[in-house]
Amino acid sequence: MLQTPKDTCFPAAQTLRCPGGRVLDLGWPRVMGILNLTPDSFFAGSRIQEPDDLLRRAETMLHAGAAVLDLGGYSSRPGAEHISEAEEMRRLLPAVEVVRRAFPEAFLSIDTFRATVAAEAVAAGADIINDISGGTLDPDMLPTAGRLGVPYILMHLRGTPQTMTQHTHYEGDIVLELVRYFRDKLVELRQHGVTDVVLDPGFGFAKTPAQSHELLRRLPELAVLGLPILAGLSRKSMVYKPLGLTPDAALTGTVAVNALAVLNGARLLRVHDVAEAIQTIQLVSPTFPPTSP
Repeated sequence: MLQTPKDTCFPAAQTLRCPGGRVLDLGWPRVMGILNLTPDSFFAGSRIQEPDDLLRRAETMLHAGAAVLDLGGYSSRPGAEHISEAEEMRRLLPAVEVVRRAFPEAFLSIDTFRATVAAEAVAAGADIINDISGGTLDPDMLPTAGRLGVPYILMHLRGTPQTMTQHTHYEGDIVLELVRYFRDKLVELRQHGVTDVVLDPGFGFAKTPAQSHELLRRLPELAVLGLPILAGLSRKSMVYKPLGLTPDAALTGTVAVNALAVLNGARLLRVHDVAEAIQTIQLVSPTFPPTSP
């Protein structure tokens, strides 16, 4: 049985304490809707260029049942173009401000690995930092997360979005490597005063489709760390490549892997298609609140 030293683990948690005294309850699986503010995201149907389109999509996602909206201005698809911090903020900050004004009660997450972008986004109204790098691409990120006092989504990544496909070889057991990575990062986060953390295995990030499917099957093993788990599976290569499809045609496969993720303990599904993810949770999660008597 996998063992992790007690003093390196956070206590079991089912809530995220956000700015303004608001609390996001993860006592049952919730959905995070993806709002891409990039021109080159891997799923063309998710790209947003106009403020009116942003608000329409945000409203549709919230109406469908999204608990969180995740806004990102830097494409992290394999081989994506590297953009400057200034360009990322140009794309992201006005969008955060617009969505916050329109939907003051919504929980907003910021998909960035840059500490300055995260700080500016929180100042503009964001509630959660979603860092694909786990602080490895900006040494100021973990101290900044602690200073800001917001929940932090800790993902596993090797390399960068530009190089991660070159880092898919794991000497030992891939799940054990992730547990050790998370354990060490959680110690760092605690040292910087970060108390509310979600773990993201990083499906597709420095992982082949086969490795991602192994992680999905073995997701319950990450429960040893006592923290909520986010599964970002939506329309990824682990879904469409084995089926010989494209991201545009991967909705049915996404529903299938999201069902497995929920059954294996995921508490957040990061998705492009919110309504379908909500229906999946309603059908497979015994802890989902009933919608009718």
